[in-house]
Amino acid sequence: MKQCWRWFGPSDTVALDDLKQVGVQGIVTALHHISPGVVWTEREIRIRMETLSEAGYQWDVVESLPVSEAIKTQTAEMKDHIGAYQQSMRNLAGLGIKTICYNFMPILDWTRTKLRARQPHGGTAMLFDLIDFAIFDIHLLRRKSALDDYSADQKDIAKARFQQMSDAEKTTLTNNIVAGLPGANDNWNLEDVRAQLESYSEIDADRLRQNLIDFLAEICPLAEQLGVRLCCHPDDPPFSLLGLPRVMSSTGDYARVLQSVDTPANGATLCTGSLGVCPSFDPVDFIERLGPRIHFAHLRNTQRLPSDDKKRPDFFEAAHLEGDTDMVATINALVAEERRRREEGRSDWQIPMRPDHGQELLSDLSAQSMPGYPLIGRLRGLAELRGIMAAAEAR
Repeated sequence: MKQCWRWFGPSDTVALDDLKQVGVQGIVTALHHISPGVVWTEREIRIRMETLSEAGYQWDVVESLPVSEAIKTQTAEMKDHIGAYQQSMRNLAGLGIKTICYNFMPILDWTRTKLRARQPHGGTAMLFDLIDFAIFDIHLLRRKSALDDYSADQKDIAKARFQQMSDAEKTTLTNNIVAGLPGANDNWNLEDVRAQLESYSEIDADRLRQNLIDFLAEICPLAEQLGVRLCCHPDDPPFSLLGLPRVMSSTGDYARVLQSVDTPANGATLCTGSLGVCPSFDPVDFIERLGPRIHFAHLRNTQRLPSDDKKRPDFFEAAHLEGDTDMVATINALVAEERRRREEGRSDWQIPMRPDHGQELLSDLSAQSMPGYPLIGRLRGLAELRGIMAAAEAR
């Protein structure tokens, strides 16, 4: 696998030159300053490519070329936004960038309630706590049907915890959820979220899945012509929040969408941390069933916490080899898939990967890096993953 690194552009606290010291082979990045639904021009793409080239890197994977809410909900601006997406694909492919990651999560993208939860070793990790999310949903956002989504015990615990929170704690919780985590498509405030929720009032999981399939049916023929590989990132976490549907939360979800638009251009981003929150997820089964369509891999680990809600567990970002996902078995399966591709003669046999997320360790604690994207924590993860890959590839 090609060992890549997510870099957020000139404002990233991690310098590109530092990555050379640890053997990073490629860069995953995006033009986060351009809003969803707007064309990525050749000029803007070239600027980012030149920055990477000066540091000795190429742009290996786009993460993400965002899908707008208008496309997800099929509302008024959808046609124009699809046209902009297609032109962005042309511009990227014309400059040699042909792996594009995206997601189809409604409104919030990936969600955590604590961005720096202290760990026993002294570092920090991101965490999702369902009771804290219930506090946000019921008492801060005040979503109309929020009370229907939680048990009596959950509502009682949330109310008691909310009553003990300071104004600063309430603001922090709100910002953690709605202000936008790194790589999110949009930055919202509470009023924005309420307005966006209205646009999903008539959209259930079947409808949202069909909207995704419709979007892919529009863009995949062009992707095929351009030699572009699209790869959808899973829902994070892989269960419903705010009453919104989720449609890419399991191996079955992926199989259904990939079969509906059956072309190599329509592929998957295997994120072991997102999918691994679900107790039934088997990464080796995912790879064995859908391996030819995996165009990108996020290797990270999450650890479920004891919870009465089995469908929506609390979890935190574990060290890369310490969570619920068997990373050794996962990497062995991915390396086997790469071997199969080479034997088949595929030019795209190598799967780009990156050590996704990381705990804040050592100097990370004072570096003010983007939540989930510290330097030392991810370097530890990359080193651990690299060791497993070396062993698997030597067999």
